[in-house]
Amino acid sequence: MEKSFHYGGQAVFEGVMIRGKEGVAISVRQPNGELNTVRQPLASIYKGRLREMPLIRGIIALIETLVLGTQSLLHSAQVAAAEEVGEKIPTALLWGTVAVSLALGVALFFMVPLFATRYLIDPYIDSALLSNVFEGLIRIGIFIAYLKLISLIPDIKRVFAYHGAEHKVVNAYEAGVPLEVEAVKNYSTAHARCGTAFLFIVLIVAIFVFALVGQPTLWIRILSRIALIPVIAVISYEIMKFGAGHINNKIVRILLAPGLMLQAITTREPDDSQLETAISALNEVIEIDRAADSSGST
Repeated sequence: MEKSFHYGGQAVFEGVMIRGKEGVAISVRQPNGELNTVRQPLASIYKGRLREMPLIRGIIALIETLVLGTQSLLHSAQVAAAEEVGEKIPTALLWGTVAVSLALGVALFFMVPLFATRYLIDPYIDSALLSNVFEGLIRIGIFIAYLKLISLIPDIKRVFAYHGAEHKVVNAYEAGVPLEVEAVKNYSTAHARCGTAFLFIVLIVAIFVFALVGQPTLWIRILSRIALIPVIAVISYEIMKFGAGHINNKIVRILLAPGLMLQAITTREPDDSQLETAISALNEVIEIDRAADSSGST
């Protein structure tokens, strides 16, 4: 029996991006109220055999999330601002945005906790394990504070509402109900495969991974925080994938509960137009996949 495919995506400016087996669809609400929906095929690396191989798939998924996510955000920003949308976003702009985002993320969530621990806590303790635990707790605190702060920005509030719409639609689809506004609006805005839950897993895994490094010189600690990010991401991806596949297990639900609770910050109840946008994106990728399956079977 063919394994069922798990649809997912992300919220963008005034819209939703959904990733399917064969392609990606981005639905954005234009200033005039109409929907702008585009589709694009997935590159072979995102859907080949490597994408299903344990550990390797985590690296590919990370690259996919960064590239497709940034591409979708740039596209949606153009549409939502009623700007003329070109056929393709310049490669330099795409990779430049990804690089800047990564650099800022590493600085805020890895370097700041490291230096805070090194100069504010380490002088008072003599334990490498405790040092890494405190660093991890500071990292989690910064992450939660960051989410809280950006959730106060009006434009981000709308993005979070589209995030809630994306989750509701995917939850409804996985429950087998019709993809109609009235049918999906009662579903949860939380989902086990959410990026917020993944990032929380990353923060927890980082504590254990960095604890193995111990408490070497500052420069080695700095390099380790950067070099070990892919390792942490791979382990976290496998944990999230396992958890999402066993979400009905009580122990798994307890372990995933903090990540699901954090989604109360990054999701909001969507209105009907936002649900329509998410439904449009999901229907689009379902159509792409059905067309690919039909052509493959003939």
